[in-house]
Amino acid sequence: MKKAKKIAAVALAAATMSLAFAGCGGSAESSKADNSSTDGKVYNIGICQLVQHEALDAATKGFKDYLTEKLGKDNVKFDEQNAQGDSATCATICNQFVSSNYDLILGNGTAALQAAYTATPNIPILGTSITDYGTALDKSDWNGVSGMNVSGTTDLAPLDQQAAMLKELFPDAKKVGILYCSAEANSKYQSDTITPYFKDAGYTVKSYSFADSNDVAAVAKTACDESDVLYIPTDNTAASNTGIIDNVATAAKTPIVTGEEGICKGCGVATLSISYDELGRKTGEMAYNILVNGEDITKMKVEAAPNVTKEYIKDRCDTYGIKVPDGYTEIKAE
Repeated sequence: MKKAKKIAAVALAAATMSLAFAGCGGSAESSKADNSSTDGKVYNIGICQLVQHEALDAATKGFKDYLTEKLGKDNVKFDEQNAQGDSATCATICNQFVSSNYDLILGNGTAALQAAYTATPNIPILGTSITDYGTALDKSDWNGVSGMNVSGTTDLAPLDQQAAMLKELFPDAKKVGILYCSAEANSKYQSDTITPYFKDAGYTVKSYSFADSNDVAAVAKTACDESDVLYIPTDNTAASNTGIIDNVATAAKTPIVTGEEGICKGCGVATLSISYDELGRKTGEMAYNILVNGEDITKMKVEAAPNVTKEYIKDRCDTYGIKVPDGYTEIKAE
């Protein structure tokens, strides 16, 4: 009997030690992600991306990477959809997200954000790759906070600095043409906002807008023929048609300065750009604070990218005889 009791005691001690070690192993595994506050919850996030191109792709990737790192890959699921540049498709996608009662929706691109907040007043919505939220949300009194279920990040590099950079590279130019898609409200906003900066720098300025990809070539040719240098703001349609624009500009020998890196790689000589991966990661941080830390999205200020960089395409600059000052980072054309 005593022997039986002794065996039972040893077994109990061994079991206790096994449980202790198991607990330690679980803690080590969970330390790989900051998911202690998720309580095993799996967050379902819908991503509506307006169109596929380098900048928006990088923002989506940064967003997903940040949340996967913070929550752990088993605690977050993404339903990533691409609208192929169609606003009506954005609406269909976002309505599906609402029907699925997702925890949060990311609208990557202005039309995607607009479709998301039209679809629901309740589910938290974050935007990214948005130039101006006042324009996107139709708020004339925009102060950086929406007061509703919408916040996010802006991809707008300072327009006064972009105008100053163009002047730095083209001090002797006389006429600047601004090329953009008229269907994109944020592009018109950029055109209207940067025009006074160009005029203050001594340029004659004219805007050239195309309705969609069907008339990009024709409008770009007119702009090139009538301008010494072109400026293209952050514009999703332009970003999807850089090959066409580049062919026209090269034939006309008209250099292009752009509002973001992706367009610059496709058809530009220089840009003052942000990192869209950083922008996406900042948006992911905002999502984490909403989902896990309970931050009130109605009071969240729209955030900007932390850094801007002067970039140039060496081969194109050499072709046009552009002298690039110190402080520019070389990027490769695509």
